[in-house]
Parts: sequence; C-alpha cells; structure tokens
Amino acid sequence: MNKHLHILGICGTAMAAIASLAKELGWTVTGSDAGVYPPMSDYLAELGIEIAPFDTGNLQPAPDLCVIGNAMSRGNVELEAILNRALPYCSGPEFVGQHVLAGRHSVVVAGTHGKTTTSALMAHVLEVAGLAPGFLIGGVPENFGGGARLGSGPHFVLEGDEYDTAFFDKRSKFLHYRSRTLVLNNLEYDHADIFPDLEAIKIQFNHLIRTVPEEGAIIANADDEHISDVLARGCWTPVISFAREGGADAEWHWQAIAEDGSHFRLIQHGKQVMEISWGMIGIHNIANACAVAVVATSLGIELPMIKQGLQSFAGVRRRMSLVGEAGGVKVFDDFAHHPTAISGMVSAAKASMRGTGRLWVLVEPRSNTMRTRIHQQRLPLCFDAADFVVFASPSDRNLAADEVLDGGEVCQQIGDHACVLPDVDAIIACVSAGVQAGDHVLVLSNGGFENIHQRLLEIIHS
Repeated sequence: MNKHLHILGICGTAMAAIASLAKELGWTVTGSDAGVYPPMSDYLAELGIEIAPFDTGNLQPAPDLCVIGNAMSRGNVELEAILNRALPYCSGPEFVGQHVLAGRHSVVVAGTHGKTTTSALMAHVLEVAGLAPGFLIGGVPENFGGGARLGSGPHFVLEGDEYDTAFFDKRSKFLHYRSRTLVLNNLEYDHADIFPDLEAIKIQFNHLIRTVPEEGAIIANADDEHISDVLARGCWTPVISFAREGGADAEWHWQAIAEDGSHFRLIQHGKQVMEISWGMIGIHNIANACAVAVVATSLGIELPMIKQGLQSFAGVRRRMSLVGEAGGVKVFDDFAHHPTAISGMVSAAKASMRGTGRLWVLVEPRSNTMRTRIHQQRLPLCFDAADFVVFASPSDRNLAADEVLDGGEVCQQIGDHACVLPDVDAIIACVSAGVQAGDHVLVLSNGGFENIHQRLLEIIHS
C-alpha cells in the first residue's frame, strides 16, 4: 500500500510542485487550502490530487506524513489537530531534502536575483546533454512546461530560496537542499519581512556554504563583494569564480557584445571558449549563462553541448514574457521587484527596441520589501532608460504611514515623465490614452497586478 502524504497549503506554487514530485515517487497525495481555484486547482486535478478546504476530517485516517506549507501559521484547524494528535509532519524543503534528494547530485542556485532563470537554464543544459535531470524551480521554464519533475538522471537542480522554511523552522529553505554544487550569483538586502538587515542574510548564506562537501564545488560571482565576504568567513569546498570581463580576477569571464545582452562571449583562463547569440535579453542574464557554463564544465559537459543548451533556451514564464500586442503596442510581463532587477530589465527592454518606439514601465510595489521605504532612494535611479514610468500606490497593510514607500517622491525624483496613480483602472486609462504604435509596455510585479496586462490590451484593441 502506498504511503499517504497530506499537504497543508497545497495550492501554493512550491507546495504544488512538491506534490507532483511526491506523486512521481509513488506517494498517495492529498491536500488542503483556503483558496482552491484555477489554474492551480486544474493543475492538481490533472495530477489526480484531491484538494479540500481546511478541516480536521482531512486527517482521517491519519496520513503517514503531513507537509506544512510556508504560509501556514498557528490557529489553522488542521495544523492544530496535527500538533494535538502528534501526527508526523515536516516542511516542504525538509521533505525534498529527505525524500527527493537522497542519492542525487544536488545543484543549488542561490542569490538575491536570477535564481529562477539560472536554475531553469541549468536544467535545460543538462537535458540537452542527455542527463535527464530532476528539478524544482519557482517558475515555469518554457523548455519544460512545468517547474518540477523527478528526472531519471543523477542530477537534481533546485532554486535555492533564502526565505524561511516554515512557522516552526526559521532557517532558510536552501539549507535543506544538500548542495553538492552550489551557485552563488549575488547577494543584496531583500525580504524585509524576514531579515532585519543584510548581515542576517549573510549568516544564512554562511550556513549554506558550511553544508557543501569538500568534494563538491562552489561557483561564485567574484564581482559581488558580499559573496566574497561570506566566502571569507569560512569555506571548505573548491571555489570556481566568474566575473565580468574587466571586473574582478576570476577563472571565467563574460562579455556582452550586444547592448541588450542577446549576443555575448565567454572566456576561460583568458581564452574565449564560446560566442553565443540567444533569445534572452539583459546583461544580468549573461552572468547567469556564465555561471551555468561553469557548472556544466565542472560536471564534465563538453563546450559544444553547453553552447547548444544556451542557444536553445526558451526562457522562463513571467521573465520578459510577451503577453500580447494590440494596435502596434507590445505588452510584456516581468517578475522584477527589486531595484537591481528592475534597473537591469528596464535597460535591457529599452536596448532591445533598437531605438524605435517608446518604453512605458508600470510598477506594482507589492512585495513586503518593495512597499516599504527601504529602497526609497534607490528606486528613482532604476528608470533612466524608460520614456514613461507609472507606479501603483503601494499597500499600507501592516505598515505605519511613515514606513510606506512614498511613490510620489520616487516619481518626482525620476522626472516629469513619471507619476503614481491610485489604482489599476487609473493606470489603464492613463497608458491607453498615451501609447502609440511601436511602443512597448513593460509591467513589473511579483503578483497578478489585477490582470493589468490583458485589460490594457483589450482597451488598446478596442
């Protein structure tokens, strides 16, 4: 008889992905959640997974193991019943570490930015090389059509999230992932709801480095001073460094040929090893590609195969994704929600237009960090390449008035071509009245932004 796994908060992206992995492993999976609706409900139904509202009856008969989602907190009726009845439970990352990664070569991509794209690219290169990797990625890689699979090969690629694990485990998720090959892309302050400062994040990264075996490998961005600081605190694993050409000393360097990042070269020990033209844009994605090439060579993959994988990468959904076009206006969606990511994507989007049309950037300050004043001074510097900038008013949920991002001040510093508007209806009215054929609209949000993309296209089309 198959073991029964019950997941609390199963409609979360990460929990649904773990549910699919558990099904592949042969578990009978059920789940519960407060909000059960498409597309996640359809996805779980296709997997044959039953979902129910939270109720203690979901625990009868008692599951062999309960997985507690990161969004769960004390007071939830099922959670209280699990604790009262002493039923076995664990977090999602702990389940992955114990039941998915045993016997696998774990390739973990960590850093403030680029985790999803880099891990998706890593999995694709391994796939092209015929290594049939497993993966758990916090997005949808277009080459695979889903963010998780068990895979039959020796490698398992994971997006190493530094967010905390569960209500009962405040360590970062990536500490459960048994890194054997670890990519350290970059490190900045983020997740203000979890970490009081950058030092608190560095401590978690230091703990992560301590888990990598001496026979493993750490691939580190030598241009990032915070990564260098964490490594200097103690490292027992060989480090292979990469950096921008002209930047820090490193074994590998990358160099942009095209301003928008669509054409670049990679250099190893001072010698060019490949020149790439691909469908991605953004200088930051060249750094991601370099990190993947370093990992791939460390795993024994030949350079021509790596080049084939990079050039055939189709990207990740919600990373500069074209949503649609109406009246000659193209609307793009991107997940960027931190000043560094925003600046890189705005510059790349403008460069990709090759001097034609105007770039509109619509920003929803939605994350718990973005809607505070933590980046108040940095945000105005992110939009030099934009022709028009529109901010949505940030939510003041659980914040004092003087803690909320002052969008008006940000826009004033950007210039007359920027404004903050009270709601999505006002933004749609403003943009639809001003756009013209040849313009691009870039929507930046880590949420749904009230479906502004499609609504804007419909208005323009009419």
